[in-house]
Amino acid sequence: MMENATGPSAVAGSKRAPDRITDSDKPEMATVDKIGNLISVALPFVAMIGAIVLFWNQFVSFTDLSILLVMYVLTGLGITVGFHRLLTHRAFQTYRPIQYGFAILGSMSVQGPVNTWVADHRKHHAHTDREGDPHSPHVGHGDGLKGVIGGLWHAHVGWSFRDHGLADEKKYARELNEDPGMRWISKYFLVFLVISLAIPTAAGYLISGTLAGAATGLLWGGLVRIFLVHHVTWSINSVCHFMGTRRFDTDDESTNVFWLALPSFGEAWHHNHHAFPRSADNGLRRRELDPSAWVITGLEKAGLAWNVVRITPERQHQRLAGNLPAGPP
Repeated sequence: MMENATGPSAVAGSKRAPDRITDSDKPEMATVDKIGNLISVALPFVAMIGAIVLFWNQFVSFTDLSILLVMYVLTGLGITVGFHRLLTHRAFQTYRPIQYGFAILGSMSVQGPVNTWVADHRKHHAHTDREGDPHSPHVGHGDGLKGVIGGLWHAHVGWSFRDHGLADEKKYARELNEDPGMRWISKYFLVFLVISLAIPTAAGYLISGTLAGAATGLLWGGLVRIFLVHHVTWSINSVCHFMGTRRFDTDDESTNVFWLALPSFGEAWHHNHHAFPRSADNGLRRRELDPSAWVITGLEKAGLAWNVVRITPERQHQRLAGNLPAGPP
């Protein structure tokens, strides 16, 4: 499906006038949520330091790195194709079991329950780089170098301890909140967290036949993988709203960052995404590599995806900076 509309639908988390999106009272994160997020941030970080030591001393096997790669790809695509393009922006349609499968894979990336993630991200699009954006590096962090560092810290990880999960799911993710399957997957997020650690542990044991193999499978395919997926995803919030290139007319600070494109499965073409949030393709040029779009195209060719939203060249040209007609006086 080629997209020519001037703006995406509400369910895709499009921008709205401030008087339609302002929350009346901002809630506070529960202490237990702050502690849980702190553990999910700190433990993979500690594991990453340990893994670097082991790697430096060549105490890592091809099996360990293979488990890491497979888990990284599966859970990363769970976020990019599942949580983001399918469930948040409705860039394509697919069968309900496939929706649930992507929701489970995304949950295994350990970035929070699916309904919470979608609500937060739609709120981000509704308020991008304005007051109310959960993770903008540009709002409310002061001036000068201190403001820059504070803003980048907040956008990358600090928001996890202050604004994560506060978007109203009934407002920003209503159709997911009304779906019994999505509610169940969201409710049992911790189960999928455990599964995401159990799978690489079991794989390490089955391949090596040793408890040491199970332990290194847990380390590399579990904790290190979570660390890498976390920080690549969070870099879209921070780096891709701070440095990079822009070519479309948007009223935010989003940028394209080419060196993050492959690790993020195409999410780092973030300025393109903010120009056309419903697009299934973030990479709008041939050289803009977008593995998530390749997966969606594969699903489409297999008859497992339909109504795939793509942006016509004419619509892209209209949105180029300087090409939009002037507004009314």
